[in-house]
Amino acid sequence: MTTSDPSPASGNSLIGYDRSRSYSWNYDHPPEVVEVPLAEIPGAWTFCRQPVSSPLGMPAGPLLNGRWILFYAALGFDVLTYKTVRSGVRLCYDLPNLQPVVTGPLGGDETEVPGVEEWTGSWAVSFGMPSQEPDSWRRDVEWTRDQLADEKLLNVSVVASIQDGWTIDDTADDYARCAAWAVASGADSVETNFSCPNVSTADGQLYQVPSDAACVAERVRASVGDTPFVIKIGHMTDEQRARELIDAVSPFVDAIAMTNSVATTVRMPDGSMLFDGQKRGICGQATLKASLEQTRLFARLLQGLSRDIRLIGVGGAATAEDVAAYLDAGAESVHIATAAMANPLVAQQIRESWPNNPDAPICGARA
Repeated sequence: MTTSDPSPASGNSLIGYDRSRSYSWNYDHPPEVVEVPLAEIPGAWTFCRQPVSSPLGMPAGPLLNGRWILFYAALGFDVLTYKTVRSGVRLCYDLPNLQPVVTGPLGGDETEVPGVEEWTGSWAVSFGMPSQEPDSWRRDVEWTRDQLADEKLLNVSVVASIQDGWTIDDTADDYARCAAWAVASGADSVETNFSCPNVSTADGQLYQVPSDAACVAERVRASVGDTPFVIKIGHMTDEQRARELIDAVSPFVDAIAMTNSVATTVRMPDGSMLFDGQKRGICGQATLKASLEQTRLFARLLQGLSRDIRLIGVGGAATAEDVAAYLDAGAESVHIATAAMANPLVAQQIRESWPNNPDAPICGARA
């Protein structure tokens, strides 16, 4: 089924992203905002030390524009991340952009996973970080912040558009330019995307080059001032590499978001390889274990730093137990994409299953 179909397991009857249609069609056909009853999640929650009503957020990806943001904000998400924007227009890759796959927990050493037609809880993502032209997205960010309830936070994801012959300084300047535009348009925080397994340019792998990541982070920090600043990174398992990245960026950032999928290739039942045999990021349930392990690793490495850097858990969360596991692992906030695209009511359901006592365990997750 496509993600616009109701999910039998959830009882979801809302229409969300339609993976059978193009990115541009989905951009132009956002769902209508609906009001649903929302239970509170007890406790004092923050995002980059900013007060917020719950730990529930959405990462860059599903929130194509302001109307998509308002749709999910009304359904119980409190930190909304505007899909990654650029200093110039970038078209989306051709379909399929979301291809269901069937696999167990991923560790990062897989050579391929099987593609399937039915929704399984995980999929390969192939958008290529498309973007509207800057005047358009800047106006939309400003409109979105005006429309969004005061207690909701608008996080804007940006990335550089690397050109032939650019140096890391050119790349850093482009990141900083977009970040400054986002802040000027009303963003409550800015996120620089340092990881995208679906592009071949250096912007998609910045997190693996600490010196380059530090150069960009320093330039962005100068451009956004005191506005909270997040970097989004990809899958990392090596402690030394993680430590080197933290040492490089810690003077400049307020938070680190992880994990931006686990990449591998996709083989269809007829034997053909999707995406010309190139790797694509796998998102959803298959990444939960790896993302939790990475959150624990970074939480341990961040202990004792003079700068208070927060962690944002991303990857595979779909239930209150998953959210609690991320919080226990050291995350300040937990952002949900795949489950929310398949079932727009997932935040409402997480809230309903959360215990009223903030100290109570959730099915043992906090024990």
